[in-house]
Amino acid sequence: MTRGSNASGGNSQGVIFVHSAPAAICPHVEWAISGVIGDRVSLSWTAQPASPGQLRAEVGWKGEAGTAGRIASALRAWPMLRFEITENASGTADGERVCHVPGRGIWRSGMSANGDVVLGEDQIRSLMERATSLDGLRHALSSAIGSEVDAELEPFRRAGEGTPVTWLHQVG
Repeated sequence: MTRGSNASGGNSQGVIFVHSAPAAICPHVEWAISGVIGDRVSLSWTAQPASPGQLRAEVGWKGEAGTAGRIASALRAWPMLRFEITENASGTADGERVCHVPGRGIWRSGMSANGDVVLGEDQIRSLMERATSLDGLRHALSSAIGSEVDAELEPFRRAGEGTPVTWLHQVG
């Protein structure tokens, strides 16, 4: 378990889910998160039943708005990682969810208070303008809300149900 040293907590919070990672890169994942949070991070790694030989961890974080994106940028250095980072809406920023699935890269979207994906009206207009058929629009909307990413991550999420969450606090 890791606890950060900043009791004030910043103005945003969320959860980092490392759904699967090879044991050899787990220390590197901790170092990358530490670099963003600004404090030493030591995650509680457990076996990932959905992918034998892989490990999983999850940890809550508190920090400045935009921390989820900075953590995702740091973690994308390891393309074999499966991860998901949420950032709840704050008084100064909308919420977001950032996911990475090997072979797909980063998927990112706005997130409502209840965790739903939020698409902006300009995004929807663009999808409608580019669609050449109703099926094409359905496919584009499905991609925009992350349906394929969710389908790939769901078995890894279920494997972590009931796991306690530790909180990290950003320093500074």
